[in-house]
Amino acid sequence: MSEGEVKVLGTWASPFSTRVRIALHLKSVNYEYLEENFLESKSQLLLDSNPVFKRIPVLIHGDNRPICESLIIVEYIDEVWSSGPSILPCGAYERADARFWATYVDDKFFPALKRAVVGRSEETKRASMAEVEEGVVVLEKLSKGKAFFGGDNIGYLDIVIGSVFEWIKVIDECTETQLLSQAPCLLEWGARFSSHEAVKDVLPGVAKLAGFGLKLKAKI
Repeated sequence: MSEGEVKVLGTWASPFSTRVRIALHLKSVNYEYLEENFLESKSQLLLDSNPVFKRIPVLIHGDNRPICESLIIVEYIDEVWSSGPSILPCGAYERADARFWATYVDDKFFPALKRAVVGRSEETKRASMAEVEEGVVVLEKLSKGKAFFGGDNIGYLDIVIGSVFEWIKVIDECTETQLLSQAPCLLEWGARFSSHEAVKDVLPGVAKLAGFGLKLKAKI
């Protein structure tokens, strides 16, 4: 299939959309990006493409074949465009380990980040911040001694963690907690990741995300 047959339905502020676009950039795949404004409404194309969860991101490849859920999409990209740099680790154990930590980020760490930003009560925010602080310590340990989580180059776990990294900065900026000052290895990794050619034009920026967080909190 030609690269021109690739579309991505996403939202600029979503880390899940961001990771799909980074994976495509790593593989040098041309694609059409279709922005969804989920704070207002969902397009018919999104509803038709993901009728079960009705959420972004969705990758449409070829004859209107949708692939849903960001982690599944990233693995699909890695398998279909195999000529580019490998995203998932080569070894079975390493792949399993990367998937474990990706699940940790999506099921535990990022939900805590989100609650810390848009939580309805101060009690919820305090409890969530404790989870975020614990998570930053975990990620700091994971990042030590390597240029990237994937080794010498950006890989699966870099994409997963990197897609939520700016949200940690949002919390630092909005709450003055200075989480990243306690995680120097993670901070250095974040600078390398954010400046990578496949990444730098996709990340929305901390100030823009902070403004979005306020809008999201108001809507919730």
